[in-house]
Amino acid sequence: MLLEGDAWKACMNGFRSEAWRLETLPVYRSPGEDGDIRDFLAGQRIDPGTYSSAYTEGLRRIIAEGKRKGRVHVVTRPLTDYLRFEFMYYEAHSRAGDDIRILDVTDRPNPLEGAPDFWLLDRSTVVLMHYAEDGTQQSRELYDGDPAPFLTYQRIAVTESVPFREYVDSGHRA
Repeated sequence: MLLEGDAWKACMNGFRSEAWRLETLPVYRSPGEDGDIRDFLAGQRIDPGTYSSAYTEGLRRIIAEGKRKGRVHVVTRPLTDYLRFEFMYYEAHSRAGDDIRILDVTDRPNPLEGAPDFWLLDRSTVVLMHYAEDGTQQSRELYDGDPAPFLTYQRIAVTESVPFREYVDSGHRA
């Protein structure tokens, strides 16, 4: 079943304890970000210590409710302009409570080769994220099968990755 509009919002707002995401692409295209990316490439930056948005406020709310939100992004160096842009927001999002981790596969085999982009909600509900080659989202699909393979992907991703701040502090800056 494809998830759009209110069904997508209900799915993402209805998790009870954990929302977790695997991101595997070097670029995600969203028309709403085009101007922000241009500004970033022109040298404009947010202050992650003071930045606030609906997303960061939502993160703070779900953390205060005792819920968790996290992600692992699989990357290779050099980072794309998009990833450098995204890392700027990752800093602010991680300060708001998003458990962001980086799995850098530049100098090693990718332990998640072939794994799809997905959300895993409460370790039982899987939403597959479908993208075109250029990173434009095509659809979101509620997965109807056994979530076990996605729990395995999550375990591998978390085990093989490092916290975002550790990755950046080791010299991989935006």
